[in-house]
Amino acid sequence: VQLQASGGGLVQAGGSLTLACVASGRIFSSSFMGWFRQAPGKEREFVASLKWGGGGTYYADSVKGRFTISKAYGKNTVYLQMNSLNPEDTGVYYCTISQYTRGPYKYSGQGTLVTVSS
Repeated sequence: VQLQASGGGLVQAGGSLTLACVASGRIFSSSFMGWFRQAPGKEREFVASLKWGGGGTYYADSVKGRFTISKAYGKNTVYLQMNSLNPEDTGVYYCTISQYTRGPYKYSGQGTLVTVSS
């Protein structure tokens, strides 16, 4: 499976961005497709995921209520709508596929950079 993420960029604090990830290859319904992020000098951390076959969405406490993960039915695409961004959300965001809700993941894309200025 190959994952291609897009949508990153520079945004002011309080702003919004939407990331997209397109997957090529088969995604099993039991898999969790989602996002991790890595801030400069920090470890990669779980952000959000959803069960590909339906049934639930999962969020890190730090983004709950601000970020929304969704999928495009009929397309191997998942989105991450990010609202009320703050500088702590700055980092490289990686699209991932995992057997688990919050990782570790089996597949990861190349990442897209999100920079939130204060």
